[in-house]
Amino acid sequence: MLKPPKNDQKYSWTYHAADKMRQYGIGEGRVKRIIRFPKRVEEGIAPKTVAVMQPAGSKRYSEIWVMYKLTKQATKDSKQKTNDFKQVGKIKIITAWRYPGKSPERDPVPQEVIEEVRRLL
Repeated sequence: MLKPPKNDQKYSWTYHAADKMRQYGIGEGRVKRIIRFPKRVEEGIAPKTVAVMQPAGSKRYSEIWVMYKLTKQATKDSKQKTNDFKQVGKIKIITAWRYPGKSPERDPVPQEVIEEVRRLL
């Protein structure tokens, strides 16, 4: 049984993503690795989302896809006594799935979005 993923400073997880990860047997570390080192990056189906893919190493070729969105959250700086809020970028993981076979290529993501993700990681 896989443990549900935990929200931290870089990543937040939807319940849908946790359910799909459990359904397809994909761990939290694998999802993070796919986001950090994708083989293919495309625009997601939902607005303002990114879909990334890595091939799954198995007997039959399949691909593991992760769809996420870059979000900005205001956090209070606890080190200072003032009520200063700063914008912190987070990656909100919306869903993950396993595609049986090779998926057709779609629209690639603009380079600016990829650079913004690299800065967050």
